Order: sequence, then structure tokens, then C-alpha cells
Amino acid sequence: MRIRSRILDIHPVTQDVKCFRIEKPQGYSFTPGQATDVSINQQGLEEELRPFTYTALNEKPYLEFTIKRYADRHGVTDKLHQLVPGDELLIGEPWGAISYQGPGYFIAGGAGITPFISILRKLHKDGQVKGNTLIFSNKTSADIIYEKELVDILGDRAIFILTKEEKQGYTNDRIDANYIRKNITDLTKHFYICGPDQMISDISGILHAAGVSPDTVVFEK
Repeated sequence: MRIRSRILDIHPVTQDVKCFRIEKPQGYSFTPGQATDVSINQQGLEEELRPFTYTALNEKPYLEFTIKRYADRHGVTDKLHQLVPGDELLIGEPWGAISYQGPGYFIAGGAGITPFISILRKLHKDGQVKGNTLIFSNKTSADIIYEKELVDILGDRAIFILTKEEKQGYTNDRIDANYIRKNITDLTKHFYICGPDQMISDISGILHAAGVSPDTVVFEK
């Protein structure tokens, strides 16, 4: 069953990412890291479901989604970015396998950061950030979602990697076997991975080859 929910606020995060805050149905609850299926409550779009992760804390009086629009696609995310407050979405029940298991490395690519946002916000609120590191890869610095907040939460444990830009204060590199060998010192910690499917597959394989236990690698299967 899906529930009608009115958009309360929309504001930009980057040049192609917007934050949507919507009404939170009574009794609705989720675990940080989970997602739900969302569609637009307009004729012909009701069944065009797309998965999006909650980015606000569960105790907030609204639900929040942080959604990227892709310039080369003209589908649901493009239509979402054309909506205004007062328009309605249809949301389903929470689902998802990404949840916090203990201190470790959060490895994200682009909009793949979204499952980690509510987790990190919750850890920050509860004073449990210690022992966690974020490694966040983007094409350019302009693509980094919630950069300032992530630095506020993690300090120098928020590491930003740029693959298509060289800029002071950022690492110009790729998260590959060489990077992991040089920069990840504790292979007994948890590893949380989210990003494009190929990135998840590649990094999971690199960690497995390095001797990381599969039980400590968390990603959406």
C-alpha cells in the first residue's frame, strides 16, 4: 500500500540535487539507511516507482529525500525536479539492508551517499561518530552533497575524492585496490558501500581479496 504525502519544501543542495521534505504520515517509522518506493501523484505517473533513501532523522516531523537529477535522462527524477511545494508524492513502506552495524568505513560514490546521510546524522546526534570514516568520491567538488555538514560531523575523517578535477584540499584519485591498500589501515572494521552497481561490485571484490570478512561488508543487495 502506498500513502499520499504532500511536499512541504524543496530546496537545492547542488546544481543537480534537490532536497524534498514531505508530510510524514502518522505512525510512519524507518531505520536510518532504509529507503522506500516513491512515485508522483499525477495522472500517468502513479505507477512509475523509484527507490529513494530517507535522509532526515526518523524523529523529525517530516520525511526527507535528497534526489539527483540526471541531465541525460528524462524520466521520474527529471519530473520530480519540476515539482513545487503542495504537489503530492506516493510513498511505500520502508525497506533496505543498509543499517549501522558498528564503527567503520563509509565508502560512497555520488548520489550513493544518501543512505549514509541519516546514519551519520543519527550517530552525530547520539555522540557515536568516533571510529567512523567517510570516503566520498565525486567527479568535481561542485557535485559533493552536503559537504559542509559532513565535515561538521566527521571533521578530517570526511575524505573527499575527485575523479575529474584537481583542487587544493581534495584528493584527485580513484577508490581502487591501490587506494584501499594505502589508506585503509584497519581491515577488521565494518565497510559500508553505496554507489553505482559496478562500484559496489569492484570495491566488494577488492575488500574480499584483501582479506576482509564478508560479514563486515554492508551494501544493498
